[in-house]
Amino acid sequence: MGNAAIYLHPNAFVTSEARLLGRHSAGESFLRGFIRHADVDRFHFWNVTALNPTARDALVAGIEPPTRPVRWIAHNAPQDLADPGVMHLPSPSIVQEAWRRLHHGTRRYALTGITHTTASANVMGLLPNFLIAPLEDYDALICTSNAVRSAVDTQIEMMRAYMAHQYGPRRRPEAQRVTIPLGVNCADFSTTPQARNSWRERLDIPDDAIVALYVGRFNAKAKMNPALMAVALERAAVRSGKAIYWVNSGWAETDAAGEIFHTETRKLCPSVNYRQVDGRAPDVRFSIWSVADFFISFSDNIQETFGLTPVEAMAAGLPSVVSDWDGYKDTVRDGEDGFRVPTMAPRAGLGGDLAYYYNNNWLTYENYIGAVGQYTAVDLRKAEAAIVQLIADPELRRRMGAEAQAQARRIFDWSVIIPQYQALWAEQNARRLAAGVTPPQSNPFAPDPFTLFEGYPTRHLDRADVVRLATGMTDAVAQARLAAPLASYSRFNRPTQQEVQLVLAHLGANGPTPVGALRELVTPPRRNYLERGLIWLARHDIVEVDAGA
Repeated sequence: MGNAAIYLHPNAFVTSEARLLGRHSAGESFLRGFIRHADVDRFHFWNVTALNPTARDALVAGIEPPTRPVRWIAHNAPQDLADPGVMHLPSPSIVQEAWRRLHHGTRRYALTGITHTTASANVMGLLPNFLIAPLEDYDALICTSNAVRSAVDTQIEMMRAYMAHQYGPRRRPEAQRVTIPLGVNCADFSTTPQARNSWRERLDIPDDAIVALYVGRFNAKAKMNPALMAVALERAAVRSGKAIYWVNSGWAETDAAGEIFHTETRKLCPSVNYRQVDGRAPDVRFSIWSVADFFISFSDNIQETFGLTPVEAMAAGLPSVVSDWDGYKDTVRDGEDGFRVPTMAPRAGLGGDLAYYYNNNWLTYENYIGAVGQYTAVDLRKAEAAIVQLIADPELRRRMGAEAQAQARRIFDWSVIIPQYQALWAEQNARRLAAGVTPPQSNPFAPDPFTLFEGYPTRHLDRADVVRLATGMTDAVAQARLAAPLASYSRFNRPTQQEVQLVLAHLGANGPTPVGALRELVTPPRRNYLERGLIWLARHDIVEVDAGA
């Protein structure tokens, strides 16, 4: 099976911060599943933020203690990604990584990324660049649902049409786009009678009451508008004549925003007993499912690409009533695991004004996706009917919940999905190795400053130039001058103190010396650093440089 080095940035995997997003939960879940189920002899982690050994080990162990050896790759050593030969990025930003890889040769390692939201300006800005960046056919973007795969393909095809019109057909290979769903660790969502009783007692809910559960951020613009769920539940409560409790587990950006969210939602469902819970703590995230009889989530927002919570509900054995939207189409099977309520949006071509304003920064991201979401409707009659069915028929709830749980274990458990990742990585690595070796190249988006600004100086240091000690210069004077604040700032790959001493000692013993000869004083990897460092010494009157013959 294939293996990959995991791009280990804390922001992609840590769920303990106050601002808990879906990609954080998905990242943590993936890493836990990968460590539990990957068929590998060791784990490779790229320590991209240069965490100290204690912090990096604690980050991984806090998610899932590794049971096999761990190899850490230094943040500034991407060339070491050649083993295992594939690097997995927990975002779609493989375009930037492809440009950075040029420095080492494009065949040094393969890249995989994964979609989360694709509606942000950042992601919409990088997807067209899939046709420009030095990506190869052994690189891959993992799309988490058929819906987001279609969106990605649509934007890339728009770029293809533009490029073909301007420059003719593209002839280079392209990165693969493959569909692999997000997963869950199903066992983490097991429900128990004890947890059910505890939550119902805590929230003052009768044991025999029907409870609907929503899990997610409390943000009508950027997540989903609760009005749609509230109206459907209200209609179902009135029609059924039964007491319905609705538990909302999540968090808001601010207390004030949360208060508005809950107050306005309650107004729309006066017949429903409304409860709210801060859903960020791990003991809540994994136990709150026990309180419910069914799950409800009417996603209406283009920021969603997969939607993890319906799969978590399935793993918990809950039937669901969800909108027929984005990745939900790939998870909840209508009539089997629950009900998917039809949605409606404007036809293609009616959102040019929204795109134009967003592209000009006249709409913020939140207002852009909120405005688009306002034009998503769900079929409230069918939503009402689905909820009433579940309220009235405990056997239907039991049967759908059991089938949902079985489907989650069959299709969405990480033990099933991690092998799909590994198969992709193995194929990528085989393609990469078959492609042969490519030399390092310059990245036009990150040019050598001495190349880009070559026209700035009067002349350039040449290896034939002759270096001599400044009059009266000694090692003690030189070291004191170079350690002063006006000489020591912006330290980066300058000659070391020992290398400076080597140069000064050589010049003192041998007199004026060509630059090329001074380079020979140090090992090959250090010679370019020493050569340009001679200018630093001349800048601070340690040495003088005369033009060579």
